[in-house]
Amino acid sequence: MQSDDLFIRKFRRQNVRPPIATVSFDSKREAGVVEWPPRRDGDGAEGDCLTPSRVGLSLRSVGRGHIMQRSNSDVTLGDLDSSGKAGGKATRVVGEKVGVGAQGDSGVLLHREYGSLSSLERQIQAQDLRTDDQGPLSPSALRFKDPFLLLGLQGNPPEPDGFFRGLSVSTGESPKPAKPPKPEGLRAWVRNFAHYDVQSILFDLTEAATNRDSIGRKKNITSGASAASQLRPLSQATPASPAQAGGGNGGNPDDPEQSLLLDEGDGNDNELLLSCPHFRNETGGEEQVGLGRSQERRGLWSSLRTPYDAVSVLEEPRESHVQQQGKSNYFIEHADLGAHYYRKYFYMKEHQNFFGMDDRLGPVAISFRREEKEGTSGAQYNYRIIFRTTEMKTLRGSILEESVPSAARHTTPRGLSPKRLLEFIMPELNLHCLRLASNSPKVRDTLLKLDEQGLNFQRKVGVMYCRAGQGTEEDMYNNESSGPAFEEFLELLGERVRLKGWEKYRAQLDNKTDSTGTHSLYTRYQDYEIMFHVSTMLPYTANNTQQLLRKRHIGNDIVTIVFQEPGALPFTPKSIRSHFQHVFIIVQVHEHCTDNTYYRVAVTRSKDMPLFGPLFPKGARFPRSAAFRDFLLAKAVNAENAAEKSEKFRSMATRTRQEYLKDLAENYVTTTPIDSSTKFPLLSLGGKRKDKLKGAKGAELHSAGALVWAVMVYSRDEGEAGEHKLPCLLGVSAESVVLIERCTRRVVFNCSCRDVIGWKAVIETKEGGPCLDIFYERGESVSISVMESQAEDIREVVQRLELVTRGCEALEVTPLRDGVGQPGFLMNEEGFVTELQRFCYAESGGLQLWARVVRLCGHSLVHLSLEERTRLLRTAHKIHITVIPPDENGKPRSVTASLCCSDSPGHLEEKVSQLEAMLRNLQDDLQKEKEDKAVLQAEVQSLRQNNQRLQEESQSTVARLIKVTELLCNVNKPC
Repeated sequence: MQSDDLFIRKFRRQNVRPPIATVSFDSKREAGVVEWPPRRDGDGAEGDCLTPSRVGLSLRSVGRGHIMQRSNSDVTLGDLDSSGKAGGKATRVVGEKVGVGAQGDSGVLLHREYGSLSSLERQIQAQDLRTDDQGPLSPSALRFKDPFLLLGLQGNPPEPDGFFRGLSVSTGESPKPAKPPKPEGLRAWVRNFAHYDVQSILFDLTEAATNRDSIGRKKNITSGASAASQLRPLSQATPASPAQAGGGNGGNPDDPEQSLLLDEGDGNDNELLLSCPHFRNETGGEEQVGLGRSQERRGLWSSLRTPYDAVSVLEEPRESHVQQQGKSNYFIEHADLGAHYYRKYFYMKEHQNFFGMDDRLGPVAISFRREEKEGTSGAQYNYRIIFRTTEMKTLRGSILEESVPSAARHTTPRGLSPKRLLEFIMPELNLHCLRLASNSPKVRDTLLKLDEQGLNFQRKVGVMYCRAGQGTEEDMYNNESSGPAFEEFLELLGERVRLKGWEKYRAQLDNKTDSTGTHSLYTRYQDYEIMFHVSTMLPYTANNTQQLLRKRHIGNDIVTIVFQEPGALPFTPKSIRSHFQHVFIIVQVHEHCTDNTYYRVAVTRSKDMPLFGPLFPKGARFPRSAAFRDFLLAKAVNAENAAEKSEKFRSMATRTRQEYLKDLAENYVTTTPIDSSTKFPLLSLGGKRKDKLKGAKGAELHSAGALVWAVMVYSRDEGEAGEHKLPCLLGVSAESVVLIERCTRRVVFNCSCRDVIGWKAVIETKEGGPCLDIFYERGESVSISVMESQAEDIREVVQRLELVTRGCEALEVTPLRDGVGQPGFLMNEEGFVTELQRFCYAESGGLQLWARVVRLCGHSLVHLSLEERTRLLRTAHKIHITVIPPDENGKPRSVTASLCCSDSPGHLEEKVSQLEAMLRNLQDDLQKEKEDKAVLQAEVQSLRQNNQRLQEESQSTVARLIKVTELLCNVNKPC
């Protein structure tokens, strides 16, 4: 062992690293937030996004003694002594999100044992990490480190001083610099693999390796309401010690250790809620950030779309989610519905499992299943794969046998071997550590529990009662009984149940001896059971102002509803002491116990949580109704789902996941390796075998899962100057089209494949590179582009869209005006061509009856009013339109039928807004008709008057003629 270390040290001394350049962070970014994937040289404006692992970020932490304290008392870690802050050695934090809630204000990493509610620990974090401890970066590992390189795009690989060089090097071998992988091989890999869900697209193998060391560290992240109560303004912060000042940490706003001191909230106040450090308020009017949503024309169409945070499974149709929701108006967001993948396709079916302890990744578990491809006679096969690491994101997907390079094919009827398949998909994985799993029933049960770890359909929600003039935690806990307004609210929220003998979900309440009260509040919402911990229903202790019997339950609930009577003080999380309470939903009643009762709502959430729905307009008033109950329950369920993405709960879940995987790798494996044969280096074969490295061309385009391309997205919101470029991953499955932003790892666009009506591809090189416009629903569009060298990607996306959608290629038509200045066609409000003159310029240019106009003179038609359309058709120097031709039967391409189903979910307030807009339009039309009628009546009256005048003049003329005639007759008579 010493000889190996000596050899490695000599080798590294001969390969001296270049000096690390000075790195500065953008002060506008959150300190310690790691962008994914890492940016490379040559990325232009993206080059300022660096990860801690690339700049050598180090955080200081010092040792602390052990402290035992109940979590539901008023004594918190923030009350302890925080001296000795400058001591301790540097601890490396790599690939993990470090920010508010990650550390206490002394920089000490805290830990609560998962499953324990009473023990709090502070441990010494002294670890000497040398630069030599970091192995070089194997280029093959870049596939899961940078999705752009993973997708076959050219990029500059890191220098061979990275972390992954020895990932696939066996023990005792000297690491050798590897050549950068060829883009062709990488592009073939990602095109063949079809992802089952969104989180599979975001699977990052390097993240699992870099975070492995931090998982085992014991830490208790100061989070929730306790973090808010411990924060102090920067002016009151303790001055940094000389040692800290020397290290550049004193008062540094970019230092994650100081983030708790620097954060003072978002300043978003109202009469229900005050701004609070470490928390972000939602008072109404917030909007979902994304592409393709016209904020000026929000209504029924936008409300019928799946919210971005509710997009999960890509392989299944949208109706599967609608059916689960029943008659509810809201989607469940931030739920990993893809976790059912193992249960649906593997559990109690013939498949293989392999477990192992990788030197870099830690414990891993892989599942394989070979199945006949649906719709075939059995000659074609599909391989379903699940790759699990200690990270919460899991690789789930499938690959068609015919799309695998022929060099990896197996000649036996059993198909491809797992080893060959893994070598093709993930060559950087050390396959020598994998062993076949045992046949114990506990293996499949543990894998099922592991995959569905994040799915919990039993929820407990706290409910606190705040009377007029109250605002503190003690005030609310010491309300012995509830008032009529609170009772009215509880009746709306759920069903009052007797605890003794209760057999359904009880949320840690006593159902035998009534020690936690005699009654509680229970309800069901969609697939969830919800038990409410109501403060006035829990035991009241007269001589205990802290009311620990109540706080022990509500204080350990993640989501809490705060009910306010009129006149209650604005709520602030500062008054709450709890590490678990991350979300507070404030509900204030007005005109209670009347027919006009309504509620106002505000929400405050922990800073490290994402925004969750359903969103509501500013100043919204919710009448007492079943619709308000649905809104409130959906908000509570989504709040807990979003809270599980916070640092505290993610760390707890990751540690539990690691223990599951470690137990499987150590106790439930056989001695059978994944393959005893020598590893066959598929992607490093010579030129003579190059033709065998390719699978059937285009075979992967028939996959049901999502194929992925790296693209740049152009955001063209109406009313905004210029365009915004956004690096994204485009996923196209048999059911959905999604765009995932690279840096935030969040879905920024989604639509069903049935809603895609057409596209316009430009392959020729122009400014911005090859591009593609995808038109959907009413003619809205999203524009993507790729680099000039990746023009083939646009062709592949078009081929994929041709297979999975009912759309077609859009046409560009430039009709000339006729002699009277008319374009020769008429279109209705939706843009469909309803009248077309025969043999006109428009018809000769390719325009057809019932074609759909999506762009007019470069403007999106759906964003133009009728007056603007008319003005452009009359005054534009040259009319230029983009149209979607009708289908093969001559019928218009419309998605109205698929969107107007009665059980389609959406935001209730948007539907109401749409109905109000329709009512206003009808009223405007009626008023216009009245005005037109009045004008017509005035004209008729004028005509009648003119007619009467003419009649009178005619009669007068006749009388005169008679007189003249009589005179003439008298003159001509003889005397």
